[in-house]
Amino acid sequence: MGGILIAGNILVDRINEIRAYPASGQLEKIKSVKMAVGGCVPNVAIDLKKLSPSLYVAASGKIGRDDNGNFVFSALAENGVDTSGIRISDEPTSFTEVMSVTGSERTFFTFAGASANFGLSDIDFESFDVSMLHLGYFLLLDKVDAGDGVEILKEAKRRGITTSIDMVTENSDRYSLVRNALQYVDNIIINEAEAAGLSGNYDSLDGAAHSIRDMGVSGKVIIHSPKFSLCLSDNGLFSVPSLDLPKSFIKGSTGAGDAFCAACLLSIYEGKGEEEMLSFATAAAACNLSEADSVSGMRSEAEVRAIAGKYGRLKL
Repeated sequence: MGGILIAGNILVDRINEIRAYPASGQLEKIKSVKMAVGGCVPNVAIDLKKLSPSLYVAASGKIGRDDNGNFVFSALAENGVDTSGIRISDEPTSFTEVMSVTGSERTFFTFAGASANFGLSDIDFESFDVSMLHLGYFLLLDKVDAGDGVEILKEAKRRGITTSIDMVTENSDRYSLVRNALQYVDNIIINEAEAAGLSGNYDSLDGAAHSIRDMGVSGKVIIHSPKFSLCLSDNGLFSVPSLDLPKSFIKGSTGAGDAFCAACLLSIYEGKGEEEMLSFATAAAACNLSEADSVSGMRSEAEVRAIAGKYGRLKL
């Protein structure tokens, strides 16, 4: 069949739009509240189906027996994602309170919930005839970080499935948990802060990419940042500036990294070159910025490419 399996955390975002983040002890009014899917699995899987409706995309993760679980399950199914790999847990569905400053940054408060216990035993590899597996997020899933992540990737590699991962940004010394998995990773897609923490190189993204590849990543090291993205592979080092978007275009940034990730996965699946991949992925991330939630801004592949041609790119 071919296609892509997205495995890892599933949650619901409650996006609270605010004018500014208050100082400790101060009050800030919430302008609007919107419920949306969140986490690696819903964000990346739904984005992939919007980019390429004919692509087979499957989801593997855990939800609870609650309204949040029903909400995210329905959203995946309605967007054409194969939900047969989703397991039901007695734990509540994971959720995140997102404090989103209009046109700017966002802050997350997350409840681990059912996703924390997602692991190797929850993936029935025999049920999926896929050529790619993307696992996320490391440093957020307890069982994945405790060793199941390595075992999931190892099993995928044993079956000839191309592997990729991403992670969450964390100010800690736990990056060694991710380093242990890199020998089973073909492609890694992370942001600049995660690349610095994982590599230990806080001075140069180029240097961070080389360090991460030296740790065992066999294919592409892909790093995205607000101003540009880069990819290090056997073909060399490639870099593409982000689109130069007007402020009025940007409604939020929740899920922008997942939108970038989805476009990279589709490009890898389709055998696109590194520079074309980065150009497409930065445009997909730009589309995401046009809406406050994590998936509503995504468009078809053709529409994303049109966005890439409509706006210029930042001067670096």
